[in-house]
Amino acid sequence: MGERCAVEDIFELFGNWRGPAIGLMDLDAFFASVEQLDHPEWRGKPVIVGGSPEGRGVVSTASYEARPYGVHSAMPSAQAQRLCPHAIWTNGHFDRYREMSAKVMDILADETPFVDQVSIDEAFFDITPGRFSRENPIEIASRISRRVSELGITCSIGLGTSKTVAKIASDRDKPHGLTIVPPGTEENFLEPLPVRAMSGIGTSAEASLKRMGIYTLGQLAATPVARLVTVFGSNAQLMHDRAAGLEMSGVAPIDAPEETKSVSNERTFAQDLTERDDIDAALALLGESVGRRLRRRGLAGRTVTVKVKYSYGNGRTIQRRLPHATDDENIFVSVARSLMDEIWTEGMHIRLLGIGMSDFRCDGDVQTDLFCEVDERGAVASSKRELSVAVDKVRERFGSGAVNFGRAARFGDDLVRPDKFLNQNKPSDA
Repeated sequence: MGERCAVEDIFELFGNWRGPAIGLMDLDAFFASVEQLDHPEWRGKPVIVGGSPEGRGVVSTASYEARPYGVHSAMPSAQAQRLCPHAIWTNGHFDRYREMSAKVMDILADETPFVDQVSIDEAFFDITPGRFSRENPIEIASRISRRVSELGITCSIGLGTSKTVAKIASDRDKPHGLTIVPPGTEENFLEPLPVRAMSGIGTSAEASLKRMGIYTLGQLAATPVARLVTVFGSNAQLMHDRAAGLEMSGVAPIDAPEETKSVSNERTFAQDLTERDDIDAALALLGESVGRRLRRRGLAGRTVTVKVKYSYGNGRTIQRRLPHATDDENIFVSVARSLMDEIWTEGMHIRLLGIGMSDFRCDGDVQTDLFCEVDERGAVASSKRELSVAVDKVRERFGSGAVNFGRAARFGDDLVRPDKFLNQNKPSDA
């Protein structure tokens, strides 16, 4: 079970679904599909959405017609152009993508109030019988697929008893697939799959597991948890249970508050950053966005993270925990700049730079200095925070471009990649 077959046949065998029913809907080549919908003359042709091949652009999405040439997401645009020189290129129309995404999410909300949107083109949904509807989950998933198709795009859906099974199943049959893993078949479905098929297992973890002789999820599930601690640390039990199909995962109602784990912003630059003044200005610009989002959500973080990718492909991530929580970029950007001293020296070329805040707690002793104040949450702010708040209000009312500091003009259109938005309660790649 789990491979694509007639929905009617699966429904006949498993018409009486017992237990949780969690789905993962993934829109197929979403950005490229919307472009082909809006440009009928592009249908059936390779379409690439991404930054310019002449600059430092990257591929955001490639249509299925472009993929046989080896083009894929996150590939440098110049390489994609060499692989598929006749492709149609577009920088993208993100307002249009958000509009279409909202229509798809409305379809899910029509079917169940338990929806967890994890990105613009992906969402988990809970259609467990009796939780909201008594209809069979297979019928609901099939209807969702049909309704999305009526918008002019397609989706692939995985349906199982947990988020892990649903996510893996959604990747098994693309595009426009519906892969169902009925209750009781999870172990057989997961057992032969490579460990990399499960989210949370990245390149480093995969290499560590292979050194231990673990290549499949079945082998991972058969390995004692104690042995897995060296790879997954405190998440060893969780990863073991997920590989064994024993994960218990639910989807909260749409209106339920989500726990925000981090707020970050990263950019890829059309021209490498090689001067310290440019790096400091870029950190300040990225920090403005992070600070604004923190204040909008009433969050203050204690851990500053800086992410760097060098022009030769390698990267570094470094963190520092503050003695206080803050939502003030005037404080955490200063810390980020000091962290750069540990991962950058003169002559290094930086292609990507990011800054993030996490560890949202305001408890414990607060250490301040002469230039900081403590608010009612126990968060620390500098004397410049009031200016940041005033700028927030102007931008909220008149748009993000209403007020800009001189550092923004330094980069012009060199910021070629969209913001990395809120990371809400999602595991990082191990």
